[in-house]
Amino acid sequence: MAEMVKSTTSSGPRTAEANPVTRFFRATEIDTRLLGMIGALIIIWIGFHIITGGLFLTPRNLWNLSVQTTDIAIMTTGMVLIIVTRNIDLSVGSVLGLCGMIMGVTQAKILPEYIGFDSPFTWAITLLIGIAAGFLIGAFQGIIIAFLNVPSFIVTLGGLLVWRGATWLVTSGQTVAPMDQTFRIMGGGAEGSIGATWSWVVGIGACLFVIASIVGSRRQRRRFGFPRRPMWAEYFLAILSCVLILGAVSIANSYYWPINIAKKYAETNNIPWPETGLDIPYGIAVPVLIAIVVGIIMTFIATRLRFGRYVFAIGGNPEAAELAGIKTRWVTVRIFALMGVLAAIAAAISTARLNAATNSQGTLDELYTIAAAVIGGTSLAGGTGTIAGAMLGALVMQSLQSGMVLAHVDTPLQSVVVGTVLVVAVWLDTVYRARAK
Repeated sequence: MAEMVKSTTSSGPRTAEANPVTRFFRATEIDTRLLGMIGALIIIWIGFHIITGGLFLTPRNLWNLSVQTTDIAIMTTGMVLIIVTRNIDLSVGSVLGLCGMIMGVTQAKILPEYIGFDSPFTWAITLLIGIAAGFLIGAFQGIIIAFLNVPSFIVTLGGLLVWRGATWLVTSGQTVAPMDQTFRIMGGGAEGSIGATWSWVVGIGACLFVIASIVGSRRQRRRFGFPRRPMWAEYFLAILSCVLILGAVSIANSYYWPINIAKKYAETNNIPWPETGLDIPYGIAVPVLIAIVVGIIMTFIATRLRFGRYVFAIGGNPEAAELAGIKTRWVTVRIFALMGVLAAIAAAISTARLNAATNSQGTLDELYTIAAAVIGGTSLAGGTGTIAGAMLGALVMQSLQSGMVLAHVDTPLQSVVVGTVLVVAVWLDTVYRARAK
């Protein structure tokens, strides 16, 4: 019997090691769930490219897709922390709408009376007021949840209705426009892009950042005696990351300004208009850069700061976290306040892109935000989730929506597809967790 046990236990590792795929994933430490999501995204892109007759995988559509994803991508980074702690926020769409309306009224009606329209300080004051409003709204909801013990589902469901009604009350349902010229840069477009040269600078800087992170991580592991990846795996991850980054920059630089905008730019800057026209690349859009920076900051908060460890500890076992001395109530308040700030940033981008603040702004964004987090691997049971996965989930959701629009799918059917995808994502998460046990 002892020989049988010894033979069984020793053959298992050898069998696993004999599998090249298993050895590859162990060496590179690539998250298989994240890889599966990337595979699903590729299938979606190729499928819609075929259905739309070659319209989906074009520089123009991919550039627009990146800009359209930013709102949800930014908010879903906060939704990850909320869901990880076994809470939910159904009010993010309404908070976005209210913050957008507050920022619109601030720069279009209030500030012009004091500092004039298109003042150099208008965008900064507007953004600070919007972020402050989002912070106060989120903190208010968090206090009710944490200290009055009202379930987050009920509080934020009420917030969904209250803040949407408040959005209408600010201007009695009227649309506020136009926005400050500098403020509009946050929305993208020809003025809200950094051009080809700076896009390459950002891309190369991002590659250097990735390489430095890999080198730093290896040094830290060696310092504390942790297992290190093989050198070939380090090189593979660095090369793959740089190829993806520079490929994305190349696509952004392949989308050029429309002829009318390019002509206007040439006339303004006294540039002779050639017979072949001017090919002025958009480059990376400013809202995309904002979303990337937010993602990096939120990843740092979730993985490097004590606050992030507290969040995951609460999600893993709230009772044990409280017994360990973690002030769970104040952590909850901070999470919801942070969610309000992120909703305000998303509101600024949305308002700038529309060049107007509308009463319907952010409608159903809570659905897409929650769906993006869940599709990205955040478990509704709490305790697990990643910022990168959630942002990729936002790209998946926006790809579905954009593809269905290009394919002329009716709006009700689009809702059916989104709802189905959300249910399937939760089911897959349940299956994954059951197998993990």
